[in-house]
Amino acid sequence: MEKIKNNAFVKKIGFNRLVLTGVLILMYIAFAILEPTFLKYNRILSALNYAYFLGFLALGVTFVIATGGIDFSIGTVMFCSALIGGQLLTVKGWPMAVALIVSILVGTCFGILNGFMVAYMGMPSFITSMASMLLSKGLGSVFTGTQSVSWPQAAQGGWFRKLVKISVNGTQIPTGLICFIVVAVICAIILNKTKIGRYILCLGSNKEAVRLSGVDVKKWEFLAFVICGTLAGIAAIFFVGAYSTVQPGLGDTYNNDAIASCVMGGTSMSGGLASIGGTFIGVMIISLLQEGILAMGFQKDWQYVITGLIVIVAVYADVRSRQRKN
Repeated sequence: MEKIKNNAFVKKIGFNRLVLTGVLILMYIAFAILEPTFLKYNRILSALNYAYFLGFLALGVTFVIATGGIDFSIGTVMFCSALIGGQLLTVKGWPMAVALIVSILVGTCFGILNGFMVAYMGMPSFITSMASMLLSKGLGSVFTGTQSVSWPQAAQGGWFRKLVKISVNGTQIPTGLICFIVVAVICAIILNKTKIGRYILCLGSNKEAVRLSGVDVKKWEFLAFVICGTLAGIAAIFFVGAYSTVQPGLGDTYNNDAIASCVMGGTSMSGGLASIGGTFIGVMIISLLQEGILAMGFQKDWQYVITGLIVIVAVYADVRSRQRKN
């Protein structure tokens, strides 16, 4: 095993990412054998619809987890953003572009709130994000009067849906996948090639040492939460682009799926180690898993069971890895 890990190609790609890719391929083959309809193009598109918004949530929370923090509010913030933007569009008559921008700004505001409370007020990210989860869930419900909001279809002027998919000669093209890949590449560059990413990762490794070296740790920790909130706002656009209707009081489960994607992808819950590529593959695995379970006629609850087991294994592997390094 060590010989394989030390191989030049494996080192360049990453052993964990290669294993995850193999798991993704094997999962697809298994689902295709058990349920032949899984080979249909529409099934793949359906799984990708789930991957887009989940992907943006997972990319955002990767930055927070890299600092050693956590954000349990991303799913409800996404719903709150979609509800407020949709209400302004469908009820108040605001222009489509403005409603979309507002949705992103709502997510950014929650990122600023979380970042300020954690970085500058010294509050634990666990408690802070739990409070923001309740706040965003309640705010979305109050703003819409506990009513669901339906964003317009493409035929009704919903041009934003082209961000998710377009039709070319009757064939649906998943443009959302292109957007997801582009944003993932940008996030990977920020995390691995810029000062922002270096300081964020250093915070997770040893925050006190970074502070003593003269770095403004509060600023970089704050920025990680702002990035997370902004991507949650963007995720709202891709959610309504794929599913149209948003109901108040929901969104909690997407927190778990996004965090599971990060942990599965190699981002350490202790901070200091993160992989955008791993998060991308983790998102694909979670999306494929939920689509496969539904395709086989099982209840969605089985997805929670399997995802929970995957997270336990991933966290245990991370703990063992750190123990060996120490």
